[in-house]
Amino acid sequence: MLQHVDTGSPAPPLTAGELDEAARVIAAVSRQFESKVVGQDRLRQTLLIGLLTGGHVLLESVPGLAKTTAASTLADSIRGSFRRIQCTPDLLPSDIVGTQVYDARDASFTTQLGPVHANIVLLDEINRSSAKTQSAMLEAMQERQTSIGGEVHRLPEPFLVLATQNPIEQEGTYQLPEAQMDRFMLKDVLDYPTPEEEAEVLHRIDRGVYADDASAGPAAGLDQIRGLQAAARRVYLDPAIVRYIVGLTYVTRHAEQYIDPRLAGYIEFGASPRASIAFAAAARAAALLSGRDYVVPEDVKSLAHRVLRHRVILGFEAAADQVPVETVVDALVAAVQTP
Repeated sequence: MLQHVDTGSPAPPLTAGELDEAARVIAAVSRQFESKVVGQDRLRQTLLIGLLTGGHVLLESVPGLAKTTAASTLADSIRGSFRRIQCTPDLLPSDIVGTQVYDARDASFTTQLGPVHANIVLLDEINRSSAKTQSAMLEAMQERQTSIGGEVHRLPEPFLVLATQNPIEQEGTYQLPEAQMDRFMLKDVLDYPTPEEEAEVLHRIDRGVYADDASAGPAAGLDQIRGLQAAARRVYLDPAIVRYIVGLTYVTRHAEQYIDPRLAGYIEFGASPRASIAFAAAARAAALLSGRDYVVPEDVKSLAHRVLRHRVILGFEAAADQVPVETVVDALVAAVQTP
């Protein structure tokens, strides 16, 4: 069984037994996820990568594409706690992190922890909350703790935040600053299901799959997830892959030297070193999800959109010419030689 070990020395490579155990746990969690979420295979991979790396996910989609179902199902499958926070303009930081409540009976204060103190937190429509509230949430994500009345409260482990943005109905929203978006490891964009997938959803509703009493029970425990996190950190990352990752990030900052000047002109700012850190951690997790104890270039390439689409900042000319950031990212990836 995978054990969660935290030592200061270099971690040894994964054994065959540990790799088999990781594959078994991942398969069990994936099966339970797929029992309720139809299609959305990339979303499943994105959430599992976030869970295995301790990173957080920014998700953009229109309403009704099973984001809440996906997050709650993942929490149920690992015996973790789940909280959903609906962001509104009047949401306060204390509504997220918690507050102190005065008890008149004995003239004392008691601490009430906020909904961020959960293993998986769905922050729905984060762009509808004020900048102050967004900052409080992002600080909790970064520091893995909250401070209430001068007392520090650690957040549970594992801890995953899935923040969503609605690309429609932008009136009354507060766009996330680029520097704050950079704190999310991955940004994924969901599309509508196929007709076949949508029909399958209706069939599952008729069969009662989504009823409250239809849960199959947890597929794994939190200790096993912590073991997977430790295993992901031990996946081998070759120096050639490291150079490839750094090269991908480098060309975003010097695009005019590597890609079509017309596309390069759309870029205002390239990716920060957080992009390289995200590539390395996420590629290790992606390799483990594929049953390997080593990273291959395809692991990195498959993550390019999710790692870079919110870090490569395009100017207004790109919006005017209707050039999506993914087009620019594809050109940047093509410009870097694959090891």
